[in-house]
Amino acid sequence: MPDGSMPVLDVKGLKTVFRTRGGEVHAVNSVSFDLKPGELLGVVGESGSGKSVTMMSLIGLLPSPPADVRGGQVLFGGADLLTCSPEHLRAVRGADIGFIFQDPMTSLNPVFTVGFQIMEPLRRHMGMDRAAARNRARELLELVGIPDARRRLDDYPHQFSGGMRQRVMIAIALACDPKVLIADEPTTALDVTIQAQILELVRDLRQKLGMSIVWITHDLGVIAGIADRVIVMYGGQIVEQAPARDLFHHPRHPYTRALLKTVPSVRGVREAKLNVIEGQPPILMAAPAACSFRARCPHAFDRCARENPARRPVGAGHDVACFWNAAPGAGDA
Repeated sequence: MPDGSMPVLDVKGLKTVFRTRGGEVHAVNSVSFDLKPGELLGVVGESGSGKSVTMMSLIGLLPSPPADVRGGQVLFGGADLLTCSPEHLRAVRGADIGFIFQDPMTSLNPVFTVGFQIMEPLRRHMGMDRAAARNRARELLELVGIPDARRRLDDYPHQFSGGMRQRVMIAIALACDPKVLIADEPTTALDVTIQAQILELVRDLRQKLGMSIVWITHDLGVIAGIADRVIVMYGGQIVEQAPARDLFHHPRHPYTRALLKTVPSVRGVREAKLNVIEGQPPILMAAPAACSFRARCPHAFDRCARENPARRPVGAGHDVACFWNAAPGAGDA
C-alpha cells in the first residue's frame, strides 16, 4: 500500500504528437498524474485511448520521428526525464524504471538465450561480472516461479510457453530492483489460469520489494483486484481519477460508467447480449477543444461541443473531467 509520502513519479502536462502523412495526431493531451511509493496505479481505457503511448513517452521509448513529446514534465529522482541527457535517460531505463511490454514474444530477442537477456541489464547498470550476473539471473527466474532455473537460462524464448515468456519479461524488468515498474497489459495474451498466476506473482513481488507499479489494462476485473488508485483515459486525456473502491462503487464520468457496464455480471439474470459503447474513439488531428466523448455520451449538451472540460474534484482523491458532473446531484443520477 502507498505510504502517503512524496510521489516517486510526478507527471505534469504531458503532450505527445505523432507526425503522419495525413497530418498530426495528438495522442496525449496535457496528461498529469503522480505515483506514490509502494502504490499500484491502474490505467484503463479502450484501445487507442493513449494509455501505452503516455507511459512510453515518460521514458523515451517512442521512435522520433514520428513521435514528438511536445510539452510537460516527468519528475523522477529530482530530474525531469523529458529534458535530461540521453545518457541519464538510459541509466534510468531498466535500472530505476522497469517496463514489461505487452507481447513477450516480440519483445524478447529470438537469437539470444533468456539468460543473456536477463544478464544484460545487470552487467550494464549494476557492473556485475558474468558469473555474478548469471547467478543473479538464476535467482530472478526462481523469483518469478520458473522451475529448473539454472538449466533454463540457456534456453531460447521459443522454448518457453506464453506464460513463462511473460515471467521472463517480469524477471528482466525486476533485474536491477527498480523503484517503478510499468506493466503494459502483461496478461492480455494469456489464458485465465496463467493470468491469475501472473497477478498473484505481481502481488507477491510488490509485497516483497515494495516497488511502485503502473498497471496498464483494458480489463477492469484485473484492476478491481489489484489497484489502489485508478485513472481512466479517453482521447489521450485522463477523464477520471479515483481510489479503486470509489471508482467502482461511485463512477462519475459517463465514459467510466459505460466501461463498467460492458463488464459481464456473474450475478442475476444472464444478459442476452453484451453491452457495448456505441461509436468509435476519436482520431485527434488537433488538440481537443471540446469534450472528446460527447458524440458517444448520453448526457452531452451544448457546452460539451464548445469547451474541453478540465478535471475537477468530486470527492476525496476523486476528480473528473465532465460538465455534466458539475451540476448538483448529476453524478448520482
